[in-house]
Amino acid sequence: MSTDTKYSSIHYNSYLQVDRITSSQSLRSDEVGAHAHDEMLFIITHQVYELWFKQINFELRSIINDFSKRQVNEKNVGIAVSRLDRIIEIMKLLVQQIGVMETMTPLDFLDFRNYLFPASGFQSFQFREMEVMLGLKQDRRTTYNDKPYHCVFADTKKETLEGLEKGNSLLDLIEDWLERTPFLEFGEFRFVEEYQKAVVKMLDLEKEAIMKSDILSEESKQMRLTMLGDTNTYFSNIMNEERHIQLVKEGKLQLSYKATLAALFINLYRDEPILHVPFLLISKLVEIDDHLTTWRYRHAQMVMRMLGKKVGTGGSSGHEYLATTAAKHHIFADFHNVSTLLIPRSALPELPDNFRKNLGFYFSAMKE
Repeated sequence: MSTDTKYSSIHYNSYLQVDRITSSQSLRSDEVGAHAHDEMLFIITHQVYELWFKQINFELRSIINDFSKRQVNEKNVGIAVSRLDRIIEIMKLLVQQIGVMETMTPLDFLDFRNYLFPASGFQSFQFREMEVMLGLKQDRRTTYNDKPYHCVFADTKKETLEGLEKGNSLLDLIEDWLERTPFLEFGEFRFVEEYQKAVVKMLDLEKEAIMKSDILSEESKQMRLTMLGDTNTYFSNIMNEERHIQLVKEGKLQLSYKATLAALFINLYRDEPILHVPFLLISKLVEIDDHLTTWRYRHAQMVMRMLGKKVGTGGSSGHEYLATTAAKHHIFADFHNVSTLLIPRSALPELPDNFRKNLGFYFSAMKE
């Protein structure tokens, strides 16, 4: 390619293919001779969603590619944080767009709704790609009309989704990355042992403070002791590896024991400079889950507003199905659960000086 060709001028319109984009809105209501003004808004809003889904998936593929390599280093972790942050900002827009859609009233929607059958948002291939790449697998889904979620797609797209299911999702790769972290044992320092001692000490001190209080009634003391918990309540999984493994087998947890320990360590010692970026990475995954849940919930509420108890255009239960997915389709719930295991900074086991000097996060992708 010559230099002149490589840097030849290009027009805004042709570069962005504006004519193709702006001519891709075909109103079904016009085709049947019953023009419905708000159908244009309906089409454009959903087209914009698909464009944003494409960008999200573009970012996810790049992150998955980096974390699939033989080495995951500091640079790639930082890049992943930046790209996850971009996905978060896009997801905020996805939620805001529902407000634009809601400028259309239920009666406005009825002007063209009957022309949409059997088209449905459930047929968004890019959205399903996004879910699978993030880590939502079929066995953790609420079924679509008692059928697999990919049943609405042609064979090629169905095969693509099945291939993604068999591969490593972002959740799978982050779990592998956490399992390879060198934080949990260093020299004579054993994080699990030190953490367990700190939890017991913390709980004993707080129980003592509750029992010695002269302003709390006996009933209030018992209530506070129950809320405080002990090593047999919400700390029990992290204290007992076998119990944790069993909960994973039952589908109640997803992250392995070692990956959970690493995530806990990163959260507890986030103030160490070398752990700041890994902490941000985990935090961004939690935030993505939060925004995706918010979008599902707002979508469900919009459907309730527009359709009430009516069946959706795709034949689903509409609001009920969407509300269920908002409640159950949490992909990074195990990272949320780490907050249950946090203890105050003042109770943290002190890290040995040589540990701090050698702490790093350049890992081999090969498990030992």
